[in-house]
Amino acid sequence: MTLTVVPSLTAETAEAAGSGPARAGRWEYPALAVLLLATGLSYLYNLSANGWANSFYSAAVQAGSQSWKAFFFGSSDAANSITVDKPPASLWVMELSVRMFGLNNWSMLVPQVLLGSATVALLWATVRRSSGPAAGLIAGLVAAVTPVFALMFRFNNPDALLVLLMVAAVWAMTRALDDGRWRWLVLTGACIGFGFLAKQLQVMLVVPVLTLVYLFAGPPKLGKRIAQLLAAGAAMVVAAGWWLLTVELWPADSRPYIGGSQNNSIIELTLGYNGLGRLNGNETGSVGPGGELPPGGNGMWGQTGIARMFDQAQGGQIAWLLPAALIALVAGLLLRGRAARTDSARAQVLLWAGWLLVTGLVFSFMAGIFHQYYTVALAPAIAALVGIGSVLFWRNRSRWWVRVLAATAVGLTAATAWMLLSRTTDFLPWLRWSVLVCGIVATLSLLLPLPRRAAVPAALLAATVGLAGPIAFTVDTLNSGHSGPIPTAGPDSGMFGGMRPPGNRHDDGGPGAAADRSAAPGGTGIGGSGATGRIDGGPGGATGVAPGNSRTADDGGPGDGMGPPGGMGGGPGGGVMGASEPSDALVALLTENADAYTWAAATVASNSAVGYQLATAEPIMPIGGFNGSDPSPTLEQFRQYVESGQIHYFLGGNGGGPGGRSGTGSEITQWVQEHFTAQEVDGVTVYDLTAPK
Repeated sequence: MTLTVVPSLTAETAEAAGSGPARAGRWEYPALAVLLLATGLSYLYNLSANGWANSFYSAAVQAGSQSWKAFFFGSSDAANSITVDKPPASLWVMELSVRMFGLNNWSMLVPQVLLGSATVALLWATVRRSSGPAAGLIAGLVAAVTPVFALMFRFNNPDALLVLLMVAAVWAMTRALDDGRWRWLVLTGACIGFGFLAKQLQVMLVVPVLTLVYLFAGPPKLGKRIAQLLAAGAAMVVAAGWWLLTVELWPADSRPYIGGSQNNSIIELTLGYNGLGRLNGNETGSVGPGGELPPGGNGMWGQTGIARMFDQAQGGQIAWLLPAALIALVAGLLLRGRAARTDSARAQVLLWAGWLLVTGLVFSFMAGIFHQYYTVALAPAIAALVGIGSVLFWRNRSRWWVRVLAATAVGLTAATAWMLLSRTTDFLPWLRWSVLVCGIVATLSLLLPLPRRAAVPAALLAATVGLAGPIAFTVDTLNSGHSGPIPTAGPDSGMFGGMRPPGNRHDDGGPGAAADRSAAPGGTGIGGSGATGRIDGGPGGATGVAPGNSRTADDGGPGDGMGPPGGMGGGPGGGVMGASEPSDALVALLTENADAYTWAAATVASNSAVGYQLATAEPIMPIGGFNGSDPSPTLEQFRQYVESGQIHYFLGGNGGGPGGRSGTGSEITQWVQEHFTAQEVDGVTVYDLTAPK
């Protein structure tokens, strides 16, 4: 646990908690440079092993690099049939990079790594303002070695930009708490608004916390504080509203369908599928049920409850230092509880504590779609509280009750690490015993009123106990490739609502470890999406698939990544949980004379479409969007597209998710089967829509 780390550093600084920003010691900026350089280089290591990462977003990045209209709306294909089921801000960062450097996984994922380094730097800057350089550096270090943090800042999901903007909002708020200037409140609101354009309502979880803390601890008088918060709210509305208003007012027949909605509305998407539906589980068009299923069983997204962050699915991602962060919260409030109303040190503790508690409780009890990687949103708050608590415990170690709290934090951290490491007994089996023994020694040592000479090694031992497990999981994450819609950090412990995520296995080359063989435009072989959660990524970043080579379907054996029945996994035709894997013969067929058509092909569900699109660099229409359940296009619209010669092929042979079994996808599939002749091309059923029966 890191609550007592870097005592020598704190001894070299004379700043007092709550006295405002501290002056940098000679050691601080070199230490920060080492931290940021190590974070960036380690996250860049083996980056090519991730291949296309989440092909759903990779295809949208490809589309946005080909069409400015697709760029603005976040379309899944360059012909703008439908958008992804999120606003496009996170895509913009990657799309600009791809426009400059061409489409490959480095041009797409390196910006995410840079966002990770920026988040660590911003976390350091935020924490150090009230708690000193040592606390800031500890916070940055803890965040960087959190397994899910390392995972998501090497991936192309929206969470990377979301977390950066949430930290930026807290940074701006800490500046406002120092001097009460309007500009910091406006900047706070703008960060939240732009965060909304990354992942909609999730960013709003920190808004009540920011508001209440400033109302309580802001320097100006109450009336001015209220006016400033109203200004922050206006900035938030403007930062998000300009895009929302444009989309809503844009004629529906000249823009792409809003993916994830049932009425082609970004407002419905915000409040429904990506809003209240995530909380209560009533998600129209979802891939499956969430929450608890009677009698007391697990839903598709796992059991809800107060211990959810420690369970089999989430524990190894985020829970390592969660008990320590909660105890640091208690210590911070006890030590600063009687300070002045405007005390910046206590205010910062309240900010991070509110972030952690509100977001953690929502994640624990939300009954709708919940993925393990969502927990990356907890990492900055945990890291900040651990950094703040470390320095507070060290400075106040002469008090017996502080030593008891510090020892309790170390003991609970060691117990948590033992529990998490015991779930993967084949992964570094010696580590859990080492952590347990060292944890006992460190806990007992911290209870004693040790002189400084003895306290330093005890603190370092405590730091080792806390960081050993997450560092080991993070190194494993960096050494492995990750792809598909549900990536997980660290060694596979088996999860996903009582079942294993499709293809989420060790990178041992066994069944289900296969990567997507789709080649990037220009013939650059990039593996990685398919149905897998992890793919082989040894030194050099090889994916095990040579450029231009084709893959065959999985053999359907245990663990082959096919998931539940109904097209959930991958294979040649893909499915809702895995991208299609077209052979060279199919790629050649789709690209022949493709320029004569608006869409080279259409198929049900986005992940079935994106593998074809990434392999061919041609627009592929994803009927029904991500889950195949969006009513776009309707059968009548699809028939008009076919009759006007805008779609060349229809690709069948996959379940396509809910929409592939009923609704628009089913209607279109049935109409195609009745009016066109099927041919089989390497495991995929192909219909030439220019040659009716």
